Amino acid sequence: MKPPTLKLKALVLFPLAASALALTSCSSDDAPADDPSINVLSCAPAAAPSGDPTWVAKGIQGQAAFTVTDEATNAAPKIDITIPFKVDKTEVKTLTEGTGAVVSDSSYVSVCYEGVNGTTGKVFDSAYQRGEPAQFSPAGVVPGFRDALVGQKVGSTVAVVIPSEDGYPTGTGDGTINAGDTIVFGLKILEIQE
Repeated sequence: MKPPTLKLKALVLFPLAASALALTSCSSDDAPADDPSINVLSCAPAAAPSGDPTWVAKGIQGQAAFTVTDEATNAAPKIDITIPFKVDKTEVKTLTEGTGAVVSDSSYVSVCYEGVNGTTGKVFDSAYQRGEPAQFSPAGVVPGFRDALVGQKVGSTVAVVIPSEDGYPTGTGDGTINAGDTIVFGLKILEIQE
């Protein structure tokens, strides 16, 4: 089985042949950027949520609830899915708006994310679990994920629910996503690279 980072690289390079891409929010360390030994961009797992969900996406079956957990540390949003969860159109929700530059199709971005299969409720890919962001262009990912990035500002935490036709219509080669599965992402846009 390929490491999860290879899945993302395959998605960027070969969108139709890629396995799976998943996203949630990340954290940026307060370390000084001029120290080359310190990685100032990292992904943190979800903190304990407080309060009601920030957004609840109701599907034609089930629902997905997203809760921003700790904006101070930019921790991953918590994703709770009532399975099976299925939608018939892509829906994007900005959970918290950033203040940075706006992402375009031609941008090259660093993103922390977590992807969950709406049918099974299982995480299929997570930069948060790896502890580091992924880098790619919105033009090189599945259409529903692209929709979650383009037009957003750096620093934004975003949730997206994606039907099969905007994700993986025929499923993935590793079987983590089957034809017809809705996929769900929580993500944090950390930076646009030049």
